[in-house]
Amino acid sequence: MNSKPLVSAIVIFLNAEKFIQEAIESVFAQTYDHWELLLVDDGSTDSSTATAQHYATRHPKVRYLEHDNHQNRGMSATRNLGIRNARGKYIAFLDADDVWLPHKLERQVAILDSQPEAAMVYGSTQYWYSWTEKPEDIQRDFVPDLGVQPDTLFKPPTLLTACYPLGKASAPCPSDLLLRREVVERIGGFEEDFRGMYQMYEDQAFLTKVYLKETVFVANECWDRYRLHPDSCSSMVTKAGQYHSVRLVFLNWLAKYLSAQGVKDNEIWQMLRKALWPYQHPRLYRLLELAQHLRKHMKEVVETDQAAQMKGLLKSIGRRTLPVHIRRWLRTQQHHKYYPPVGWVRFGNLRRVTPISQEFGFDRGLPVDRYYIENFLASHANDIQGRVLEIGDNSYTRKFGGDRVTKSDVLHVAETNTDATIFGDLTCADHIPSNTFNCCILTQTLHLIYDVPAALKTLYRILKPGGVALVTFPGISQISNDEWGDSWYWSFTSLSAQRLFEEVFPTAVNVETYGNVLAATAFLQGLATEELHREELDYRDRNYQVIITVRALKPEVAS
Repeated sequence: MNSKPLVSAIVIFLNAEKFIQEAIESVFAQTYDHWELLLVDDGSTDSSTATAQHYATRHPKVRYLEHDNHQNRGMSATRNLGIRNARGKYIAFLDADDVWLPHKLERQVAILDSQPEAAMVYGSTQYWYSWTEKPEDIQRDFVPDLGVQPDTLFKPPTLLTACYPLGKASAPCPSDLLLRREVVERIGGFEEDFRGMYQMYEDQAFLTKVYLKETVFVANECWDRYRLHPDSCSSMVTKAGQYHSVRLVFLNWLAKYLSAQGVKDNEIWQMLRKALWPYQHPRLYRLLELAQHLRKHMKEVVETDQAAQMKGLLKSIGRRTLPVHIRRWLRTQQHHKYYPPVGWVRFGNLRRVTPISQEFGFDRGLPVDRYYIENFLASHANDIQGRVLEIGDNSYTRKFGGDRVTKSDVLHVAETNTDATIFGDLTCADHIPSNTFNCCILTQTLHLIYDVPAALKTLYRILKPGGVALVTFPGISQISNDEWGDSWYWSFTSLSAQRLFEEVFPTAVNVETYGNVLAATAFLQGLATEELHREELDYRDRNYQVIITVRALKPEVAS
């Protein structure tokens, strides 16, 4: 029986026929021989599936895994599938387009065996261009500086602020990591919400969880090659100009994760705020960058005593640092409103006929409409009590009802919805008992129902006397391009909402509106709450109704 600890090597792949065999062979070339290799398929449609199955049938140390029905679930879900099936004391990851150097496992196992405090070890990575064998790539290979003291144990959460994406030190590649399996299981593996282009940060989300809770050994050795090629996730995101969109989603996830974990470390929060600042104040950030650029050139001008250039530069500072409308405003009387003349309006990034995001802002942060919906529900949180019915899922019931809720029900029209406790259509729901619920929450639902009066009559009927309906629906909005787009029947105003509800609820109907021209514009462009100031979001203009809300009370004694 082998006394060495078993290492579970996990290779995930999706259509990796160009590179997967080389990755597999680099595992077989290891000087450390006590390993198992898990080849985990993320729904490939090329010959990489056959390659992986070939190795699995011919080598007892190799296993082939795939998702049910050969689904494509994303990198994180695929890594987690490998983790769940791993048998080793240690877990190592190898991306299918990378390779390990021969002494990788031998050296890393020795380090973790000699450093019982360490949950993970990593070293340097060779950035590998020369794999192409093109003359112009031969000299491009390099090993980035670690950026932290090598051959050192780092206590948590030191590396979270030292390494990218918050710090300046290099982030380790997944193919460079070796971890204790119990640690991977303890922190919950990889975050499966990072899919599509957001997979660019799935490893950083995982490393965040490690850095926050575990001790890490950083070695001054290089054990793997990270292949640079145009089809990699990071290359495709950068090429599509989506790097900053993806980074912002990660930073917002990090803020929520730190809050959920109860992290109070001032340095972490300070660095996170610094990272988010350019996205929250993009115009000011660009102005400061330009100002720094100008100061640099001014210094050069002073040092070379080029007086003429200095004079011209000073004259141009105002023109180059201030937007046109601000320069015009400065020329008007103080406190006097300024309206730019025809032809002087600067559209900037908004001069486009397609929105910045077609995902309502979910891909950039918290959507504007969700900000208003959650403010409305928070202001009526005391109504969310007793037995509560919510449409679609019970996320708002849990978030705003808390322990005031004695029973939570979910209504959904599709019987395939696993969260639902009641199936049906509000327009014909005779199977739902009358006088049942203390509160009903309908967010962004009524505009998808053609027969709105029938749905409201059902809502009134199933509420207990004294029960409350909390309802939101869109006013100014784009139309969804998902499965609900085909049933997006209505747009409402506060006036139509008042009339519809008063025809069913005889008393106590309170209608409010949220939004203004800036919030409406941001929402239509798919921008997120984080890209506006709170005072901009909270200003209400009834002429620009982004969200309409209704609180309707069923009287204690029916009229």
